[in-house]
Amino acid sequence: MTSSIKVRAARTSDVDAILAIRQPLEGSAVLLGHEKVSFYEAVPEFLVAVDEAGAVIGAGALHVMWEDLAEVRSMVVAEQVRGQGVGSAVLEALVQKARKLGIKRVFCLTFETAFFGKFGFEEISDVPVDEATFEQMVRSHDDGVAEFLDLARVKQNTLGNTRMLKTL
Repeated sequence: MTSSIKVRAARTSDVDAILAIRQPLEGSAVLLGHEKVSFYEAVPEFLVAVDEAGAVIGAGALHVMWEDLAEVRSMVVAEQVRGQGVGSAVLEALVQKARKLGIKRVFCLTFETAFFGKFGFEEISDVPVDEATFEQMVRSHDDGVAEFLDLARVKQNTLGNTRMLKTL
């Protein structure tokens, strides 16, 4: 299937398809639920994988967190095409997008450590930013930034997940 997968920038018309792929995983420990409005707000961050018919079969977002740092988030693949290269295509495109933006490090919070490990992500236990950067980032209202910073207020969101980082 890999050759028939196309990855492109998401459109607002893709939000319902992204939500449909996420729905079976939300509410479990795998994916936290989010309000639909937050997906519309984040459309510019998303890339989607589409099949030959143009149906959305996977998605992922790249959220810039700092000058040299971004997070891969909300990676999902439709159940019927898992293991067929869709996630790989999306992740490779997100990493390429990060490079184009001048990002030097990409973070993810995941249960899928083997998958991300194949792409050069490594487990981290610390917060890989200096104190001045930490003081600025802690002001963010974004839960993903709080998860990256390992703040106590989001510990319930991260239980069991592994924090991973890739240097570009």
